Amino acid sequence: MSELFPLLGNWSWFVVAGALLILELMAPGIFFIWLAIPAAVVGLLDMMLNMGWQAELILFSALSLVSVYAGRRFLSERKVFDSAQPNLNRRMYEYIGSTYVLGEAIREGRGHLSINSTLWEVEGPDLPPGTRVRVTGVNGLRLRVEAA
Repeated sequence: MSELFPLLGNWSWFVVAGALLILELMAPGIFFIWLAIPAAVVGLLDMMLNMGWQAELILFSALSLVSVYAGRRFLSERKVFDSAQPNLNRRMYEYIGSTYVLGEAIREGRGHLSINSTLWEVEGPDLPPGTRVRVTGVNGLRLRVEAA
């Protein structure tokens, strides 16, 4: 690596680690930190052993694989990816189990249901307007309903 960046010398990997840490701050999620750690380790080893750039790249690749895998296990064991609001961007799942009154009939298995001023497509048995329905599931962007 020091041959690729002659001005930086042995500091090349520390610059790469710093750039990855900046990307970590700018990007959502937790990923680039698991690449920045191997870059810093390779930088330390390069300062001590003065390796060739080919060995540095191979070592960085191997350490990156190990680091990403270990980081994923570390975070999944601590339930970091579990959310207090698992349906935050999947609003239709919040309606499962709730009951509503049909404003218009369901014909040939398809219809519409207004929930909180939002019109949802529904599928279920043919039902007349005014029937109370329970949301039983989701099929794509349609709510599955049955008579309550």
